[in-house]
Formats: sequence, C-alpha cells, structure tokens
Amino acid sequence: MSEVDVKPLTVTLRITMPGKRSGSTFSQLRLILCFLLYCWILAGPVCGYFLKNCPIRGNLSDNFNMKVLCYNRNLEVMPINILWKVSVLDVAMNNISKIGKFDFKGLSNLKILNMFMNQISQVDNDALAHLEALQELYLAYNRLTTLSDHLFQDLANLSLLHLDNNLITTIGSSSFQLLSSLKTVNLTKNNLHNMKEVQPIIQLPHLRELYIGSNRFTSFQSQEISNKSIGLRLLDLSRNPCITADVLPYLEVLDIAYCGQLGRMEWDVLDRSFLSNIKGLNLSGIEMSFERMAMELQTVNSSLVHLRLYDIGEERVKALTDIACHIPTLSLLRLHHNNISSLSEEFLQSCKQVTEVDLENNNIIQLSAVSFRSMEQLSTLRLGHNMLSSVPDATRNVSTLKFLDLSFNIILKLGCSDFANLTGLTQLFLFHNQISNLPGCVFKDLKELRILKLGSNKILTLNDDFMSGLYKLEYLSMSYNKLSSISKGDFKGLASLKTLLLFDNQIASLEDGAFEGLVNLAELRLQSNKITQIDIRKTVLSGLPRLRTLDISCNYITYVNDHKLNPPPFSHLTSLENLLIFSQRHKGLCHLPINFLEGLKSLLSFEAGSLNIKELHPDTFIHTPQLWFLDISKNEFTALTLKLFHPIPRLNSLYLSKARLQFLGFLIGANLSRVTFLQVRKNAITAVNETVLHSLPALTYLDMQDNAFTCGCSDAWFVNWMENDNQTQVVGAGEFTCNYPADLKDTKLLDVELQFCTVHLGLYYYISTTCLVLLTLVASFAYHFLKWQVIYGYYLILAFLYDTKQRNKLTPHGCQYDAFISYNAHDEPWVLRELEGEQGWKLCLHHRDFQPGKPIIDNIMEGIYGSRKTICVISRRYLESEWCSREIQVASFRLFDEQKDVLILVFLEEIPTHQLSPYHRMRKLVKRLTYLSWPRAGEQTGVFWQQLRLALETKDGPAEENPILSGVEAL
Repeated sequence: MSEVDVKPLTVTLRITMPGKRSGSTFSQLRLILCFLLYCWILAGPVCGYFLKNCPIRGNLSDNFNMKVLCYNRNLEVMPINILWKVSVLDVAMNNISKIGKFDFKGLSNLKILNMFMNQISQVDNDALAHLEALQELYLAYNRLTTLSDHLFQDLANLSLLHLDNNLITTIGSSSFQLLSSLKTVNLTKNNLHNMKEVQPIIQLPHLRELYIGSNRFTSFQSQEISNKSIGLRLLDLSRNPCITADVLPYLEVLDIAYCGQLGRMEWDVLDRSFLSNIKGLNLSGIEMSFERMAMELQTVNSSLVHLRLYDIGEERVKALTDIACHIPTLSLLRLHHNNISSLSEEFLQSCKQVTEVDLENNNIIQLSAVSFRSMEQLSTLRLGHNMLSSVPDATRNVSTLKFLDLSFNIILKLGCSDFANLTGLTQLFLFHNQISNLPGCVFKDLKELRILKLGSNKILTLNDDFMSGLYKLEYLSMSYNKLSSISKGDFKGLASLKTLLLFDNQIASLEDGAFEGLVNLAELRLQSNKITQIDIRKTVLSGLPRLRTLDISCNYITYVNDHKLNPPPFSHLTSLENLLIFSQRHKGLCHLPINFLEGLKSLLSFEAGSLNIKELHPDTFIHTPQLWFLDISKNEFTALTLKLFHPIPRLNSLYLSKARLQFLGFLIGANLSRVTFLQVRKNAITAVNETVLHSLPALTYLDMQDNAFTCGCSDAWFVNWMENDNQTQVVGAGEFTCNYPADLKDTKLLDVELQFCTVHLGLYYYISTTCLVLLTLVASFAYHFLKWQVIYGYYLILAFLYDTKQRNKLTPHGCQYDAFISYNAHDEPWVLRELEGEQGWKLCLHHRDFQPGKPIIDNIMEGIYGSRKTICVISRRYLESEWCSREIQVASFRLFDEQKDVLILVFLEEIPTHQLSPYHRMRKLVKRLTYLSWPRAGEQTGVFWQQLRLALETKDGPAEENPILSGVEAL
C-alpha cells in the first residue's frame, strides 16, 4: 500500500523525523513545563490563620483591625510567622531581651506595636525599618540605655513614642531626625542629664507633647534650645532637680511637679510673656519658695485654666489658691493630698470664676456653710475620700452645681434639706458611705438629676424614697447594700429610669408590681441576691416593656424538673435582648424548664453557665429565633442533641467550656452555618471529626484549650488544618497536649510527628507534577531518538487490538481468496505480472478489492482473514511503508495466535540482516520462518514458482509441518 494514500498519518509522523531536531517540539515542551510550574505555585499551600502562642482578633478580610495579642506569654523572643495584614501587635509583659533585624520583616501594615514591660536592652539597627506604617510604638519599662542614630529610621508615620521607665543615658544626635510626624514622646524616668540631648526632639515640626520627668536635668536654659518657633503644647518636667526657662512660647501645659531639691528650685523667667499660652500648670510637691511660686503664677496669669496643687501643705495651698483665683481665666482647681481638715470662710472667696473644685483625698471633717457661696460659676465639686460624716451645709443653695461627689466618706444619714435648692444638679455620687435609710423627702429638689449612685452603703429598705422628685433620673445604683425585698411601687416615681442596679444585696422577695412604673427601664441588674424561682414565676417583671438586659445570675433559683412553667417567667419581656442567669455560688437551676424562655422573641444573648444542668430539652430555644450569643458553659451535659440548635439559625457565638463533653458530633447538621466563635475548652474531647468543622463554614475563632487529646493519626488532619486554614484561628493551639497514648502524655500536640499519617496536599501536587513532567520528557526523548521503534510498537498494539476484535468475526473456512498480497506500490507491476497474470491465482489486492469508505484497517483485517494465505512481497521500499508494516503485523498475529501456516515471505531483493534490525517484527519472522527469494537476474524462476505453489497449496496446519517452508531457504 502506498504512503500517498494516507496523508494525514504521514503528516503527523513527519514532525519527529529521525535525525532532525524540531524547534517547535522543544518550544512546546518548555511551554508545558512552565505551565506545570505555574500550576504548582497556584496550588501550593497558603499561609494559615494560625499563630502558635498568640490569639488573633479580627479576620483575614480585614486589613485595618487585625490584632495579634501575645502579651504575658513568657516569650523570650519575638513570635514568628505573624500575618502580614496585622495592624496591632502586642507583646507586652514578656521576657524578650533583644529585637533582631528581621523580627518585623514583612509587617508593612503594622500601625501599633506594644513591647511594654519586657527585658529589651538591644534593638538591632534597621530592626524597625520594615514598619513603614507604624504610628504608635510602646517601649516603656525595658532596659534600653542608648538610642542609636539609626534606631527609628524609616518610621516617617510614627506619631506616638513611649520610652519611659528605661535606663536611657544617651540619645544619638540624629535618632529623631526623620520622625517628621511625631506628636508625643515620653522619656519619663530615665537617666538623661543634659537638656541638649532632647533638643532635636523639641525641634520636631509636629511635636505637641513631651514627657521628660523623673530624669536628672539640673537646668533648662533658653540657650540650650536654638529654635524658638516650635509647636510644643505640653511639657512634663516633673521630678527633676531644677528648672529655669524663658522659652517655649506656644506651650499650653507645663508640669514641673516635685521638681527641685531641698527647697532650691529656681524660676528665673525674664520675659513674663513667654508662657502666655499656658492653660494647664502642675506645681504639685514642688521644692520652691513661696515667693518664687507666686512669681510663677504671675507669669501665667493671662491664660491659666487648670491648676494642680498637690502635696504642698495646707498653709501654702491656701495662700497660692488665693493668688491663683485672681487669674481671671482659671476654671479648674485640683487640691489633693494637702491635709486640709476644714475649709474656712476665706479659703475660696476669691475663686468667683472657678467652675470645678477638686478637694479629694484630704482629711476634711467640716466645711464652713459659706465656703462656696462666692463661687458664682461652680458646677463641679469633688469632696470624695474625706472624713465628712454628713452632707455639708456648704453645698446647699449652690444653684449652679451640676456634679457633686461625696463618695468614700463616712456619711451616716441623709436629711430632707441636705440637697435643698440644688435644682440644677445632674449627677450625685454617694457611694461608699454609711447611709442606712433614705427619707422620702431627701431628693425632692433634684428635679434635673440624671445619675444617682448610692451603692456600697447600708440601706435596708426603700419605702417611699423614690416616689417623687427624681422625674428625670436615668441611672440608679443601689448595689452592695442591705436590701432584703422590693415592694410594689418602690420605684413608681422613676418613669425616666433606664438603668437600675440592685446587685449584691440580700433581696429574697420580689412582690408583684415590684418594678411598676419603670416604663423606660432598659437594664435591670439583680445578680448576687437570694431570689428563688417562686418569685420569678410571678408577674414581678410585668410593666417593663422596654427592658433590654436582665441579669438574675448568682441567685437561688432552682427547678426540680424541666416541665413547663405556668406562667412562663419572662412572657411579658418581649423586648428583652440579654438574659443572664449563670451561677457561681450554689447548686444552680439543676433543670431548665422547657418554656423557660417563652415570650423572649427578641432575645439575642443568653448566658446560662454553671447551672448544674445535665441536659437541655430539644425545644428549649424554639421561642428565641433571634438568638445570637449562647453561653451554656460549666454544666454537666456530657452530650447534646443537634436538634437543640435548629431553632436558632442566627447563632454567632457558642460557649461550651467545661461541660464534660467527650465529642462534638452533635454539631453536625445542627444548622450552625453562621457560628464564627466556638469555645469548648476544658472538656474531655479526645479528637475532632473533620465533618464537625465542615458543618461550621463561618467559623473564625476556635478555642479548644485544656482538652485531653489522643495523639495519633486521627489528629493528623486536624493539625494540618490548624496550621494551614486561612479562615479559622485555633487559639492556644501551641499549648494543646496529649493525654494518650501514655508515651506521649503531656507532649505538645504540635510537636508530635504525624507526617507518616498523612501526605500533605503539596506532596500530592509535587508527586503528580513530577510524574507528568518525567513522562513528558521520557516520551519526547523516546520519540526523538527511537522514532521507528516507537512507531513499530504503536502499530503492534493497534494490530493486536484489531486482531482480537476481528478474530471472532472472520474464519478461514470458505476463504474468498487464495492469498492476500502485502506489497509496496512501487512493486505493484511485479505483483500483477508475475503473481496474478502468470500464475492465475485469485489474489486480494488493495487497489481493487478494498471496499471504498470503509476504514483501511478493517479492509486489511477482512482481506487477511478472508484469504488462505498472506504473501508479503518484501523490498527496501516495503520496509519503509508504514501501512505495509501494519499488514505484516496483522498477518503475523494470525500466524502466532492461530498457530497455522498462513504467512509466506517473498524477498524481491537481497536485504542484509543488519538492515532488518530496526524492524523487530520482520527480523523475528525471518529468524523463525523459511522465506522465498526472487532469483537474481539471469537465474531460472522455475524452482521459485514451484516452491511458492506448494506453499500456497499446503494445508493450514502448524508451520513446523510444512515441508516446503521448513526446509532450506530457497535461492
């Protein structure tokens, strides 16, 4: 058969002709390899949402609020593998001693870095250079001694820097040169001596606050600061030996408290206008003569607003207060810790314009009735932490007063006239006194009062204390008193009340209508009392249509079973959003009635921990479809049912800590697709099922600390998931320990070698990609260097497949032809002339007998199996024909598989054996079978035709029985 008849095949094979190097083939190969490498990169493992020792707040989709909290973790080095998106990193209160050059590499999004209270004594140059976005840096309470020139380079966005409580003695001349955005610097309590060292800081263009107190500066001279056009607003020079100054024209706050030694504090101010912008001045505990202090006050008498005079003694404070009060701009006066036992009539008489006076932490026993009479604008008065035994007469009739603090005194009782005419008062603090009762008339004039704090007293009953007067009261604290009951109408007059705190009393009885009249109450705190279920089951909570938060935790509410209550305790609270009933000091509820939450259709948060509950009815939450937060920790569930959570599909946070749970299977199919926070710490969970976590698709925070893990192959996938999942953070994963097997007890789960249990996904990618690449390379090289062997093998396989297919279709009995002739088109004249023309045999020839439109291979098969014999007319061109090769393969399969003498080889040319080497099948046939050769020129052809005729006429027996083809090769 001619090659021209099969052009498509010829074109295909021509791509890899032996001896030729195809550029397109190798280009395609390179393209394939590049594509595979790209796929490997894309499929490689992503950075997991996991940090071994530190919890993370936020999620990967938030580029601005992600926080890594590593404080108080006993770290000795900076944590590694911190996510690049982190904006806040807190490593305070650890044992870190050195900051390395690459500790913060890649944290280009970090804005706040807190390294407060470590042991840091060394920070490598360029260690902070990676933090281009840093705005706040806290290095306080460490052991730094020197600030090098390159320490803060590249921190152009830094605005706040805390270096207080270190051992700094030296500051490089260019340390702060590039910190153009710096606004606040704190160098308090270091070992700085020379003011010239802080001169570069003071001259920063945007600096507003500088704290350099508790150092060793002995002077502060104008010549030490060359640039007067600075913007400093606050300067803290407190607790330094000495100060003189006539600079800083824009300063607004000056703190020189506790400066000076042995009364030698100097104050040489030549230009009295240089502090003309001072608004806040702290002269507390200053070691300066009275004359110089008076001079200092004269310097700021045109702008001073806030004056602090602590620890300077009763006599000096009274004298200086008189001077200060002549400053027309003064409005706030703080006079703590001056041992003032009484206030005379003259003490504050000149403070007419002052709006706030703070006299806390003195030993005031009494005040003159006219102490504040001259203070026409007084609005805030703080008298807390003194020794007052009653409300002073001095506070009466101060109609301008809005805030009055009498807390932490020893006031025993209140009288009807104690707050007479204080009609403008909005806040009154009376907590931490000895008050035992409240007369009904005591608050009658406080018509504008918004906040009243009466906690930590000894009040026993309420009676009619709040029936009238407090019409605008919004916040009332009665906590830490001795109340034993709440009667009907006790709060009836407080229609505006929004928050009522009654916790930590001894309330055991709540009468029906106890909270009658509180139509605007939004928060009610009744925790830590002695309330029982009998009271709760009554209608005591009716009449609270706007209540949002109810806390009845730590009481004595108990139920003997989970049967329905009639009526439900909270059926009237249709607006309630937060309910707290957890217990910490007694046996708890024991049972939660089925309809305990009936009526709470708006409930968002339910905290029911430590109630000694062993099970929850599946219908517990059917009345709370909006529930978002659920805490049922510290109970004895052992197991829960998945039906429990079906009615609350909006649940976001679930707390199940210390609940004796052994598995989490109840979460599978529990309709918790919105849960982002799950805490199951301190249980008996030994392993985590993969299906459990798949049932929580929105989970971002998982706390499983203090469980008893079984460390084996069952946990291998969990470890891999923790380290690589980019959505869920497993808090405290680095501390997970093994409980079983015994040889791994107390071993960290992440330290156990579990690689043999599972193959990392990346390894699968690697193996599959490698195999594909190697296969491509082997195929390419084999086809390039062994083309003909490859082609021969390809045809061999096809011939075998076709032979198997046709074997049952065709039979040699009743053959249509004497012989099928396999020949090359160039030898066709010899075939037609000699075989068919001269001998008269009925032959199957492809150009005549093949059926048009039928696949060539099918025609070959039918021709071979439809003939008694197959004659292969072999020449050099025959060997080069691929279709001829296929024909001889099919014939050889018939020969070998049927074990019949059906194949005759006729060589038209003499072909040496070594030339048959590339044609493995042909060479094998020649070695096995005797073949016929066409006589050379001039030789007789008679013998040839005789032998060929005998071969055609032999029976189809085994080839070994054929006397013609088993003999000597014909010549």
